[in-house]
This record gives sequence, C-alpha cells and structure tokens, in this order.
Amino acid sequence: MLRSQRWYEGDGVRAFSHRTRTRQLGIGGPEHLGKPVIAIVNTWTELNPCHSHLRERAEAVKRGVWQAGGYPVELPAGSMGGETFQKPTAMLYRNLLSMETEELLRSYPVDGAVLMGGCDKTTPALLMGAASMDLPAIFVPAGPMLRGNWRGQVLGSGSDMWKYWDDRRAGLVDDRQWGELEEGLARSPGHCMTMGTASTMTSVAEVLGMTLPGAASIPAVDSGHERMAAASGMRIVEMVREDLKPSDILDERSYRDAITTVLALGGSTNAVIHLVAMANRSGVKITPDDFDEASRTVPVLADIRPSGRFLMEDFYYAGGLRGLLARLRDRLHLDRPTASGATFGETLDGAEVFNDEVIRPLDNPLAADGGLAVLRGNLAPDGAVIKPIAARPELLSHTGPAIVFDGYGDLQRRIDDEDLDVTADSVLVLRGAGPLGGPGIPEHGMLPIPKKLLRAGVRDVVRISDARMSGTSYGTCVLHVAPESHAGGPLALLRNGDMVTLDVPKRLLHMHVDDAELARRRAAWTPPPPRYTRGYGAMFSRHIQQADLGCDFDFLAEPGRTPEPDAT
Repeated sequence: MLRSQRWYEGDGVRAFSHRTRTRQLGIGGPEHLGKPVIAIVNTWTELNPCHSHLRERAEAVKRGVWQAGGYPVELPAGSMGGETFQKPTAMLYRNLLSMETEELLRSYPVDGAVLMGGCDKTTPALLMGAASMDLPAIFVPAGPMLRGNWRGQVLGSGSDMWKYWDDRRAGLVDDRQWGELEEGLARSPGHCMTMGTASTMTSVAEVLGMTLPGAASIPAVDSGHERMAAASGMRIVEMVREDLKPSDILDERSYRDAITTVLALGGSTNAVIHLVAMANRSGVKITPDDFDEASRTVPVLADIRPSGRFLMEDFYYAGGLRGLLARLRDRLHLDRPTASGATFGETLDGAEVFNDEVIRPLDNPLAADGGLAVLRGNLAPDGAVIKPIAARPELLSHTGPAIVFDGYGDLQRRIDDEDLDVTADSVLVLRGAGPLGGPGIPEHGMLPIPKKLLRAGVRDVVRISDARMSGTSYGTCVLHVAPESHAGGPLALLRNGDMVTLDVPKRLLHMHVDDAELARRRAAWTPPPPRYTRGYGAMFSRHIQQADLGCDFDFLAEPGRTPEPDAT
C-alpha cells in the first residue's frame, strides 16, 4: 500500500478531513487517489542566485511525475544562499535544512521525494534528511553557471574573485576594472562553475547513486538540464513502485567511491566534513583519515579551477563526470544499485572523454596524488585538512613564527596594518572560527595576504585556522583544526612568535612549545562565553560536533529510526 493512502483511504473522520482539504485545493479525487504522491523539496528563493532557475525546473519535475502516473506536490524548504548572503555562514544552517527535509517527508502524505538543490550546503543537507527519513528519493542538481568573462578572459566564480581582490588590494585593479569584473564574474543562474564545494557535492550526489547518470555536470541553463529534471520526475514514480530507498543505495561502497571521486576531481576540502556527516546518517563509518589514505594513490584527473585551468562548462563538454568516472572504473564498486535502476557500472557504459586536457588520462594526471591531506600533531590532535594541489609546493614543508588572530574581526582590523610584523615566512593563524567559535565554522580559512606582502609580490603564505575555506579558494591553507580553540583545542594556547611547522609529506602540524609550557598555558586558559543564549543558535552550540565528526548535531547522528506519524 502507498504510504499516502494512510492519509486518504477509509471512512474515518481523519481520512474524510484529508480528502476535504485536498478538494479545497481544487484537486479532484482521480487526480491523486491511488497514485504515488511525490514531494518536490525545492530550495528556490529570491536570495539564492545559484537556485534562481529552480522554480521553472520544479515545473519540469512535475511534468515528469504526471507523465509517469504520479501526483506532484511542491514543498518549499529553507534555502541556504551560499556564503554570499547568509550570515554568519550557511554552514550554521545545514543541519537545520536536513531536519526540515526529514520532517517534511515524515509529516506529510508523500510516497517519495525529488530533492532540488546544489548550492554548497543544500546538497548534503537534503541528502542527510532524505537518508534519515528513508523514503524513495532522487536528487536534481542545480547545475553550474556559465563561464564568466572579462576583457576576453575567462573567469571562474570565487577563484577569480579572490585573485583579483588580491590584485585590487595591491593597487593593480582600478575602480573601472573592478566594476567590470563585478558584472562579468557570474553571468547566469547556477552554482559556482569552478570545482568548488557546490560542484564537488553535486558530483558526490551523482557518484553516490542518488541522481540520474550525468545529472551533475549539465550547466544550469542548458536545455538538457530541464530534460534531466523531467526525467527525474518520471523516475521517482518508478522508484516508489520499486520501493527503492536511500538505504538501498547509500552503503559503504558508495561512500568509498565518493571519496575516490572527490580526490580525482581535486574537489573541495568541505567534502570531508559533509561526507563524514552524510555517511554517518547512512550508518556508514568514514573518517577524515579515509580521505588521506585514498589521496596517496588516487590521481587528480580534472584540470578545473581552482587547482587547474578549466571550468565546469568545459568539463561538461569534455564528457562530464561520467567521462571522468569511466577512467576510474577499476577503482570503483560497479555492482551497486543506483537511483536510475541500473547498477553503477551500467550507468558508465558508453561514457567517453572528448578532451584529454580537461579530463586527464591516468598516465598524464594533473597530479599523481595529493588531492587532500589530513594532518595531525600537537596543534591538531584530532586532525586538520589541507589541499596540497592548491598550495605553493615550497610551502608544504615550512617552519615559521605564528601571527595569531583572535576571531575574524581581529583579523580584519590588523591584517593590513603597516606595523604588522609579518614576512613571507610568517604563519598566519586564525582561531575562534570553528563550529562553536565562528559560529558555524564559516569560510574564513583563506586568510587574506597582508597588503605589505602583496605589494612585494607575495601571493601565498602558510595559513592555519579552525575555520573552513570556500571550495573555490586556493593557497597553503590548513583548515578544520580539531578540536577548535573555543572547545579548548591546542590552537587556543598558541601565542604570537611561537614557531609552527607544517610538513605535509609527514602529515604533521606542530607548534614548538614544550609540554610543561603548554600545561601552564592550559591552566591559565578560560573558555570563552557561549555565542548564543537562546534560539536556534543555542541549540546549535549545545549539540554541534567537531569538524572531524562532520559537524552534525549529536542527536541527529544517533542511530535508530524515528516512528512514523499516526495519520488516522
């Protein structure tokens, strides 16, 4: 029996009430009774340019649902507008959207779901909620925007913003050029067209098996994107009839393949946090160390910014994610199920690469390894993450004196001070920017290069923080230091002038302070007061886990099932 029938069938007063209110909506009985009811969980808003086309795409999904004999209902869900608009960070609300998704699907008379998102945190949030609810579900990625353009140069959102911002601070970009860049950087609906967090996580959704084959690479404004949305609507009706649920798709094999794919893409460091949390919702245990282990042997094949040269539109024309995965077949679990109804291996049949520069062959990778690395030491006992391929190679083994900033406000006030005692050998450290301190572990980890160094031609120094970094960013940035400083991690004990060693080949992050001195500093340390005393922020602060655990809420990460509501 369809789940929705529990609401609609029978002679009881509740079923009568449900039918009456559906008639109030102008819906006749033959339109929905006995048909799979499909929730379209749409994260469209007028403050999320990444999703500005999802209102129209929802209509395409509905078209597909109707054609397959289902009944679609659109359920708006809280959209997170990336780091552009939502403050202090969209990451503060990832778990809230996952809860909303789970409870929307649980509390309403729906049999399956089409999840519509793509901007950074929406993808993991929607998939986490769907995994916890475990109704048949398929994901429709928002798709990347078109390439940017400025004076004949191809621009990549995020990556070129950081590049030209440094140039502007160095006095190399005037007001007119800056205004032109403002209008040329982001030219269409869709998420970032670099291999930032958005493209990384929609690719993750596809390799996990939660989309139709090829869905993640299609540009947002390509007509193929609308066709994919309609086909997803058709497919979810079949999935309900087959009772094909996330728990049938999301197993250890799918998450291992996702890790391999993130590394081969040169994907965002944020994928570590998101995949750890997502896997846990599926009852699968992965840790940051799994990324580090795989990174030693998985080559980087996607020559996409910020690590490479090209953009997602080029990637799509070169064969897209299916083309890249076809080159990794021997490293993947091909016999697992996917939302398409075919095995993962079958979804790759016929996939080709049409441009070996954009999607490199295995014998000519962008890098033989080093997509991500996990560091440990007395500065990060529970780990920290770096993207070696995006760093200056000569800085991957470096020792220098720390310059410590206590929170983002302190960083903004002092970073360009001409009296700041900074050189190219300095190690810039930002603390108070983790899950508790940020709050919400914002994308402050790409600390700006001080102006005095920019003017001298310096474009990278070692930077360390308990924050995250935009996946569109680059540089020698050590991120997600755990435990964070606000939780009493060793980062809280670091002082200006302490020597710090980063040694990526040895996976080491170490401060040269003896244990006795650290014990004295620990005894004198006072925990900072809570950021929030009420509301969602207080709940967040009381239940958020650290970065190495995926920053999920402890009560959402618990195993077990939530009871179905009584619809009668």
